[in-house]
Amino acid sequence: MKKGLWITIGVIVAIVLIFGLWLMGSYNRFVTLEQNVNSKWSEVENQYQRQADLIPNLISVVSSSVKVETQFVKDVTAARTAYASASNQLAKDIAGQQMNNGISALVSAVAENYPTLQANKQYIALTDELAGTQNRIAVARGSYIQSIQLFNTAVKRFPANIVAGMFGFYSKEYYQANNSSMQTPALGTGQLP
Repeated sequence: MKKGLWITIGVIVAIVLIFGLWLMGSYNRFVTLEQNVNSKWSEVENQYQRQADLIPNLISVVSSSVKVETQFVKDVTAARTAYASASNQLAKDIAGQQMNNGISALVSAVAENYPTLQANKQYIALTDELAGTQNRIAVARGSYIQSIQLFNTAVKRFPANIVAGMFGFYSKEYYQANNSSMQTPALGTGQLP
């Protein structure tokens, strides 16, 4: 009888040990996936910050050549200020999109009205930097969306969804484009002289 009792205890211990290891592995996987989502968003913010840091230089070059503060300059500056004071991811992303739109409108207006400014080496270098940064933002957003997909898939799969719920891991919202940012900025509203 003792031998049978030891076998039963051994089986129970093995089952508890296997369950404990699975639980620990599942928890650690969720932590890893959540940190990946956070790091991907951090990269998006990093690129927005890079863009925000370039804006004063662009404004300086354009303003020194144009000698007038236009609506485009005000819009880009306001978007940069909104980005700097944003308190959450959605607000930062909206302000970042506004910076993108404002920069695009400013560059288009300058191209139409100031061909000599387009030949300015500082202006060319800054617009190239900004274009590269906007491409990096798009790539970073794509990586962020993929990391959310991996995290959400892991959170929703059975039986890991039970572990996710026990430890407070819930689905994250996907990046959603703001409809107002989808509108093409109107050119000609900034009245460059």
